[in-house]
Amino acid sequence: MTPYDAILVPGGGLTESGVPHPWVMERLRHAAAVQGDSPIVCLSAFTPHKPPPYTPEGFPICESAASMAALVAMGVPPARILSETSSLDTIGNAYFARTIHTDVREWRRLLVVTSRFHMPRTRAIFESLFRLPARDGSASPYHLEFAETPDTGIAPDDLAARVAKETRSLEQWKANTDRLRFRTLQDVHRWLFSEHDCYAAGRHPSRHDGQVRSTY
Repeated sequence: MTPYDAILVPGGGLTESGVPHPWVMERLRHAAAVQGDSPIVCLSAFTPHKPPPYTPEGFPICESAASMAALVAMGVPPARILSETSSLDTIGNAYFARTIHTDVREWRRLLVVTSRFHMPRTRAIFESLFRLPARDGSASPYHLEFAETPDTGIAPDDLAARVAKETRSLEQWKANTDRLRFRTLQDVHRWLFSEHDCYAAGRHPSRHDGQVRSTY
C-alpha cells in the first residue's frame, strides 16, 4: 500500500547553472526513495531573494521545473511528478500546494520533505495552513508527516547565517498568526495578497547578500 497520497517537496534554490542545490537534491532523493508510487509535487516558482538563472535561450529557470527534471533523471516516472509554479516562499509553498493540488485532488495523507535547517519553519507553516477547515466549513481532512534531510553542501558559516534567518522568520510567522488568527483559507488569501511582501501589490521582498544569499 502506498503510505501517502502525495509527497510535497519545497524548493530550496538553484545553482547559477540552473540545477537544484545539493541540499535540494537530498530532498528529491528522499522523496524518490519513499516506498510506493505516490505523486511527488515539486513546489516553488522562484526565490525573491536573488535573480533566477536563465537557459541559454534566455528563459528563466523555475525551481520546481528543475526539481522535476532532477527526479526524472533519478528514474522517477514523469507521470508521478507534478509542479507548483506560483509560490515565492515557504508560506506560498503551503498555501498553493493546498489550493492548487491537494484540495482539488483530495490527497489527504501527505509527506512534506525538506532540509534540516528549513524544517522548523516548514512544519509550523504547513501544520498551520493544513489544519484550517475545508472550504465547505468542515474540519480539516489532512494528516501530515514530515521528513528531514541533511543540509548537504552548505558551508558551516553560511548554514549558521541561514539558521539564524530561519529563526527570525519563524518568529515573524508566529507573530503574524497570533495577530491575525487565521480561521479559514479565505483569511490567509486576504492577508497574503494584501500584506505579504512577496504577493501584495506595491510591496517588495528583501534581497539577500553574502552568506544567506548562498543558501537560496
